[in-house]
Amino acid sequence: MKAVILESYVMEPGDLDWSGVKALVPDTVSYVRTAYEEIAPRIGDADLVLLNKCRIDENILAQCPNLKWVGIIATGTDNLDLEVCRRHGVAVANVPGYSTYSVAQMTFSLLLAICQCAERYNRAMKAGHWQLDIPAEYGLLPQMELLDKTFGVYGYGSIGRQTARIARAFGMKVLVCTRTVRPEYAEDGVEFVDVDTLLARSDVLSLHCPATPATRGLINAGALAKAKPGMILLNTARGALVDEEAVADALQSGQLAYYGADAFGTEPLPQDSRLRRLPNAILTPHIAWTTKEALQRLMDITTRNLRTWLEGSGEHIVNG
Repeated sequence: MKAVILESYVMEPGDLDWSGVKALVPDTVSYVRTAYEEIAPRIGDADLVLLNKCRIDENILAQCPNLKWVGIIATGTDNLDLEVCRRHGVAVANVPGYSTYSVAQMTFSLLLAICQCAERYNRAMKAGHWQLDIPAEYGLLPQMELLDKTFGVYGYGSIGRQTARIARAFGMKVLVCTRTVRPEYAEDGVEFVDVDTLLARSDVLSLHCPATPATRGLINAGALAKAKPGMILLNTARGALVDEEAVADALQSGQLAYYGADAFGTEPLPQDSRLRRLPNAILTPHIAWTTKEALQRLMDITTRNLRTWLEGSGEHIVNG
């Protein structure tokens, strides 16, 4: 049995502990930052591959006939053609839930950076400024209290639900738009609404859904025109949910007050992206999931996925 690890991370090599995987499959080789044209040659005749942000499609599988199992080192399956994998007899396992608390925490890190400017005040103070003497170039805003503001959540999986809990702890009213309202949500203290109501009433709108044909480009010029003027938009989910040019237009016009994002349509975000130049865009390089606790959960579940598959069952198979 031979395994290949294709890492494509914002972290340094070695940040993930692969000892559990290598104990299960000693014949394992690792690569970092694998381009599409390198995927098939690197997999070669391997039986197993563990990867993130690497595309697996008909072209790749046609060149890798020995492949039997793909372990996604992530939750999202956007980069894999699951039906093609199923047709080739390749089982695909993902890692659900490992980053729920870390991503929800980053969502509010972005919101608090917008509403209270702590990092900008810190830089200004260390440069010798104080209160009303802080120059405009630090980009300070009138601080905003979250109490009684309306927090909108699009997508109510584990991360959306945890984000809603945090919003309620701040004293915010929470609106939720989700495809399925489950009985267990009845005690959550949130109001379920349609997407137009969500846009019209939210002071802050936070995205927490996967990128699917139904949600790609969800936040476009038309949606932004329906939004409450001066809304804050947060995206710690998937870059494909957002038309970034439309968001840049809305930031410049004032229809959006601020955009806080940890995910982008093209990653890394291109240097010529308008978002990089806008003072009312707070951007982080897709790192919400990289707390040490989340990474440990990621590796624990990844190793268990592989072990259970080798034992003949298999956990978290998404194309069974």
